Amino acid sequence: MISEVALVGADGCKAGWIAVRRNPGMAPSVEVFASFAALLSAIPQEAIVAVDMPIGLPDFSSKGGRGPEALVRPLLGARQSSVFSIPSRAALYADTSDFTTVEAWYAAHRRASEVARATSDPPRGVSIQAFGIFSKIREIDTLLIARPDLRGRVFESHPEVAFCRLNGDRAMQLPKKIKGAVNPAGMAERKALLCRHGYAMDFLDQAPPRGAAADDFLDAAVMMLIAGRIAGGKARPFPDPPLADGFGIPVAIWA
Repeated sequence: MISEVALVGADGCKAGWIAVRRNPGMAPSVEVFASFAALLSAIPQEAIVAVDMPIGLPDFSSKGGRGPEALVRPLLGARQSSVFSIPSRAALYADTSDFTTVEAWYAAHRRASEVARATSDPPRGVSIQAFGIFSKIREIDTLLIARPDLRGRVFESHPEVAFCRLNGDRAMQLPKKIKGAVNPAGMAERKALLCRHGYAMDFLDQAPPRGAAADDFLDAAVMMLIAGRIAGGKARPFPDPPLADGFGIPVAIWA
């Protein structure tokens, strides 16, 4: 994990964003930030960030997703369901309210699904899982639209693709979660792989910061390794070369 620039791995969590970061010559640290903008403000300007969040949104959604999703799913075997398709930008922005009731949340989900179906072929609604991270996707999207300089520093990755690539292109054998609960055996499998790539087990075994779950922590940790691969020119984008959305934002999953 040697790099001449600061490396950051980030993942969305209940309290905002969990980030595992490592400055040159220093041990890694973990912290939670309320917003992605706050995370960016807390790191060096030249830091490389790999984040588990879709970057670059389609105007129209085709079968299989934006392009990267269809390329990485075959790598993952039984884990490929962890890669879900992203609907159109219009669906992502169909309702940007702060929801105060469960009813309002479900109503917004229905509106987003209506827009998604109208901007996809074959017509496809929005899964509850995808809708749950819409606000976080928009956070990054609005920043990358407003600040093109970030597009060469903030990269999309995906934890299961990252673990697969770091495991010699072999997907993890055990699920990280079973029926929504953390699977200790799957977590142990991933911790062992992270340790083979330079982490100390006592770092990974610590309780995650308040507002983040144990699996969020491991996902951010593997994202930091991908940031290092990107900084060192070892990461591969799917597709290669990356696509671009209507704003010129690169569209690729890096690992």
